[in-house]
Amino acid sequence: MGGNQWNGYQETNAVSLPDRVEIVEVGMRDGLQIEPEFVPTETKAEILNALIDAGVRHFEATSFVSPRAVPQLRDAREVLAQVRKRPGVVLGALAPNLKGVQNALQSQADEIVVFVSATESHNTKNLNRPIAQSLRDIEEIAEALQDRPIRRKGAIAVAFGCPFEGDVDLARVKSIFGHFARLGFDAVTLGDTTGMATPRLVRRTVEALRDAHPDVAISLHFHNTRGIGLVNVAEGLRAGVTSYESSLGGLGGCPFAPGATGNICTEDLVYLLDEMGVDSGIDLRALIEVARRLERVVGRQLPGQLMKAGPRLHLHDYGAAAGAIG
Repeated sequence: MGGNQWNGYQETNAVSLPDRVEIVEVGMRDGLQIEPEFVPTETKAEILNALIDAGVRHFEATSFVSPRAVPQLRDAREVLAQVRKRPGVVLGALAPNLKGVQNALQSQADEIVVFVSATESHNTKNLNRPIAQSLRDIEEIAEALQDRPIRRKGAIAVAFGCPFEGDVDLARVKSIFGHFARLGFDAVTLGDTTGMATPRLVRRTVEALRDAHPDVAISLHFHNTRGIGLVNVAEGLRAGVTSYESSLGGLGGCPFAPGATGNICTEDLVYLLDEMGVDSGIDLRALIEVARRLERVVGRQLPGQLMKAGPRLHLHDYGAAAGAIG
């Protein structure tokens, strides 16, 4: 039999995985956006700084959205000002329109993220406008950023399924992706906004977009709504994708999409990568401590599993463990 021998286990049909991936931490934006109690600006900055200490190097740190729509993120400018910038760290900001982009530029964000939904119904709920208008807005934003030394990232929400319309036509996703490509965006995120992605959908979508636009980097953003978020990551790795968005503690969910539970959990994702031999550059134990800190901040148990159980070889005191009696 072919394959790799590992601890007596014969692995067949071995798949080549990336040596290293980039994790984009979105917890302070996508995670906190649905929290009803305002988290102090200083606390947000503390968590971001602790994540940088743990080795995270890329963030979607906040959003320059209307404070009326998302009150939790009304302190976007102040948050960015309080983070200790270091070489190699990218602090990205989501911006829904040209005004948001201008505010992000004034706040010296390193990356601008603009987005559109793959379906009319979700785009109307999320941005209060049809897709065609959002695409025109993106053209205006791209023109405003043309001579700016700043990273530009597009994002396609409900790319794998819509809570209002069901399956999404791949041709529509390809068309929007192509729009970002023609405007010179550096990367495009495929958002699984309500956890409707499956491994088969991930493979089909990634392969189709890569064939059409091989020079545009793809990032994957999964939610764990139906319990297979990390399964989809594994499929993305097999397809060669090297960028994944996740949220500390699994916090989050879209306020404009019914049934949208938390993002895939950053520390759970790092654990998966470690066990698959894929480097993320992140210190897992330090990351778990930051996740526990976030759990205390929001005042409830978060869905992340690793902060509860610890890594696989986290051993316990035999003498202190309960045993059967009688």
